[in-house]
Amino acid sequence: MGGRMTRRDLLTLLAGVGLAMPLPAGAQQKATPVVGFLHFGSPGPFAYQVAALRQGLRETGYVEGQNVAIETRWADGHYDRLPALAADLVGRKVDVIVASGPPSASAAKNATSTIPIVFSTGTDPVADGLVASLARPGGNLTGVSILASYLAAKRLELLSEMVPQARVFALLVNPNDAYTKPLVEDMQEAARVKGVRLQILNASTESEIDAAFAALADLHADALIVGDSVFFTARREQLVALASRYAVPVIERWREFTVSGGLISYGPSLTDTNRQLGIYAGKILNGAKPADLPVQQPTTFELVVNLKTAKALALTVPPSILARADEVIE
Repeated sequence: MGGRMTRRDLLTLLAGVGLAMPLPAGAQQKATPVVGFLHFGSPGPFAYQVAALRQGLRETGYVEGQNVAIETRWADGHYDRLPALAADLVGRKVDVIVASGPPSASAAKNATSTIPIVFSTGTDPVADGLVASLARPGGNLTGVSILASYLAAKRLELLSEMVPQARVFALLVNPNDAYTKPLVEDMQEAARVKGVRLQILNASTESEIDAAFAALADLHADALIVGDSVFFTARREQLVALASRYAVPVIERWREFTVSGGLISYGPSLTDTNRQLGIYAGKILNGAKPADLPVQQPTTFELVVNLKTAKALALTVPPSILARADEVIE
């Protein structure tokens, strides 16, 4: 060949060199997709939600550390941090944002109109302006709507079974939530039908929660129903401690409340909800559009009773509740 290199030799050589040299990051390989997880609370009490999200992703073929990465952002109960955390995920160009709770969903929606968002909300996502309709969300958002206010009357029923002599019930609500008004109306109607009195207590700060419990004796309230608010979900430990200190029977919506030492809870499964968010995130990574994925509603509801707490309150758990309970904590 006399030292002269043909074009074909050159291409063969370059191809060989190309195989030997590592590719620059992202040049040829498809970069690992990233799921951003935006949460109003803290990692401690809500780590199980990330585990459930991972499970849902696995069911659609995505395993963290292998072919998907998860970036978590926690507001630690400070909702005012959510817009900056959402903007941070958008700046990182994540492939999909999973937003837990109404404040997280709103912050994510305000941060991007292009990155797909999968939310969970305990409010009405249509009324909140997140989606056009449950069946056809229409934009870059879809998710799970845990519209649990219709379960509030069921909670009054359960609590009065637990405390049959109760004549006055208190309802703790967050006045800043848009869905508090319909919740109060539903509950007042349920109390009227049952022939019991309902006292409304407002709280939107930790100190107001303390004050609400302190007011129970003056109101002669026999038992307390915790209203559906993300704010109360993030203050679970405080609610459990106050219920114990004031020796008041309390019902809340999440299983986690009862596991932490609360008396009784009835509501959707948050583990199941976050698994569903993971499935939707995986479907979107596989090419589905949020606009075409209908907003899901929970089908699994959990009744959980804590026998130890009942005993401390000198309450006998009726067989009717034990028979229906999904979980009994000894």
